[in-house]
Amino acid sequence: MDEIYNLACPASPIHYQNDPVQTTKVNVHGSINMLGLAKRLKARILQASTSEVYGDPTVHPQTEEYWGNVNCIGLRSCYDEGKRCAETLFFDYFRQHKLKIKVVRIFNTYGPRMHPNDGRVVSNFILQALRNQDITVYGDGNQTRSFCYVEDMIQGIIRMMNASDQFTGPVNLGNPEEYSILELAQKIIELTDSTSKIVYRPLPENDPLQRQPNIELAKQQLDWEPRIDLEEGLRHTIDYFRRLI
Repeated sequence: MDEIYNLACPASPIHYQNDPVQTTKVNVHGSINMLGLAKRLKARILQASTSEVYGDPTVHPQTEEYWGNVNCIGLRSCYDEGKRCAETLFFDYFRQHKLKIKVVRIFNTYGPRMHPNDGRVVSNFILQALRNQDITVYGDGNQTRSFCYVEDMIQGIIRMMNASDQFTGPVNLGNPEEYSILELAQKIIELTDSTSKIVYRPLPENDPLQRQPNIELAKQQLDWEPRIDLEEGLRHTIDYFRRLI
């Protein structure tokens, strides 16, 4: 074994909050297991970290130097702090054992083959729109996200794994185009010719109000940036879910 991509963790709030203790354990114990394996085999190992390490950011857009604004005892902390601790472990193995590590911080990613019951905003909105059901927006819908199509994300991850050993990261991978949740809902209604209406629900605890990656480091070190814009990516994803249902 030469390379390990560690992506093991539920990443949707409804799933990682369903069993928060196991979510923390898969990030901490799971990372220790994988790092130990990489150490024994002298393999290069990549950690799929997350933009959630930035919490509800007070810096916008988020750069890798930003340490974040995370509630360590909130409902989301099993995931947020679990991923932050995993990054700590990776860099301690790098310093203590000279392990060849790579850390990418993944921002919102979407595309075909998403699980229909994953509880993510893109899949939720598309399924509701295709069924002409009410589209559920939490808060006033002005919170922003940046959506990266899955093919672009995979290319970024592979380029990071193949980059120089001296470049460990962390590096942001995501699409820097920023959209409000309301804009996303309206775009999906338009692309599906849906009769869905938008309804509003209370904003969940510690839900970030802004999320946008600064990807200058990825451009410089990996010669990477997303190629597929939101409309094109949504069309592919909508086609997938239309076939699925």
